[in-house]
Amino acid sequence: MEPLSIFDIYKIGVGPSSSHTLGPWRAALKFREKLIGIEYDKIAIHLYGSLSKTGRGHATDQAVILGLLGFDPTTIDTHQLSIILEEVKINNLLIIDGKPINFNPKSDIIFESYEHKRHPNTLKFLAFGSNDLVLEELFASVGGGFIESEFIHEETSTIHCFPHPIFSGEDLIEHTDIMGTAISDVVFENEKSFMPDIEIRLNITRIFDTMLQCVYEGCTTEGTLPGGLNVNRRAKTLSEKLIGNGEFFGRSEWLKAISDATKDFHAVNKWVSCFALAVNEQNAAMSRVVTSPTNGAAGVIPAVLLYYMLFCDFKGEEDIYKFFLTSGQIGCLFKQGATISAAVGGCQAEIGVSSSMAAAGLTEVMGGTPEQCLMAAEIAMEHHLGLTCDPIGGLVQVPCIERNAMGAIKAITASNLALMGDAKKAIVKFDTVIKTMWDTAQDMNLKYKETSEGGLAINIPVINPNC
Repeated sequence: MEPLSIFDIYKIGVGPSSSHTLGPWRAALKFREKLIGIEYDKIAIHLYGSLSKTGRGHATDQAVILGLLGFDPTTIDTHQLSIILEEVKINNLLIIDGKPINFNPKSDIIFESYEHKRHPNTLKFLAFGSNDLVLEELFASVGGGFIESEFIHEETSTIHCFPHPIFSGEDLIEHTDIMGTAISDVVFENEKSFMPDIEIRLNITRIFDTMLQCVYEGCTTEGTLPGGLNVNRRAKTLSEKLIGNGEFFGRSEWLKAISDATKDFHAVNKWVSCFALAVNEQNAAMSRVVTSPTNGAAGVIPAVLLYYMLFCDFKGEEDIYKFFLTSGQIGCLFKQGATISAAVGGCQAEIGVSSSMAAAGLTEVMGGTPEQCLMAAEIAMEHHLGLTCDPIGGLVQVPCIERNAMGAIKAITASNLALMGDAKKAIVKFDTVIKTMWDTAQDMNLKYKETSEGGLAINIPVINPNC
């Protein structure tokens, strides 16, 4: 296994799905690069497996168009998405490097009825010149925005060695014992082999600011989410009820109003849920989010971090760095040892992993030992094992949005249990729960892996063109 950076886990992108939107978008950008210098006049895209079954609801077709047009998911103005896509639809035309290509989204994006042998999330790009195939490339979107192809394997595209190699929880504890430091210190040393100290801190600050802006916008935006399920946004109403008579103008005053509001158990619990709902309502509306480790699970980390900042003994920006370094490492270990793709492992691979990450990060900033951090991560995942992915109508809305709130609450509970417990007496170890999650993923019926062919997806009658 090649070492991963926490910035492989935390990526800034556009919703609603890291595997079905961000991954295909990035694949389209890669294919676009390969078109340089090639004579072609037609492009076709084939979507397989989960990408085909829930691709319309997850905006896969829109993502590949935006990628082929050359837009960067980390910087594109998300308010312009509908305008850009409507122009393609009306004109049946793609402009690639200044070259107009006839392209009809209805016929040139093909939703195949079967799963590709390579991966449940597979897509194929074809370029033709005078009806002859001139370029073909197959990609797998393997979760969290990661993509693989026959020519690239993003996690292993370069050979890299960490000063403190970590491929398991046992490795992590061994390094913290040798260094006599916290998990975040070990991870920080590894990250410095990728980039300078200041760049690590700037990247974490940028990620956190993106999360915070997403929460704020979600808590100040009302309306109905797109897609046909007519799901009403709830975060704004909940935020207003919790703030009460408090007034605010802008993000900073909003945060202060929360700090000044009631902080009893019920209010805090509701705020955690509100933060998580806000992010995933934004995600469902194709706004900018941070994969944590996926888009569908993007609300857990910011909800737990804001819980700590607003309602616990927050000590300053160093705590933010520690939280992201520790939680990111937990995400790396799940990516290396199991999966973060719901199409491979069900929702345990998304909400379960994000809850585990958040539990570890919270435990560290609350003063927990490295062993307690892993204990918290284990507890959080242990109680998500077997969680299926069954999005109604193929949309990342029901039950996905509420699951982020549940994952955040479980993370906080897991952290509290670990902080009060003796990690040396834990019966289930962190590495064991990773293996168990992977075993469970292998045994899980395919219909519960982001296909909308099982669970709530078939038991809730919905007439929806996105199915």
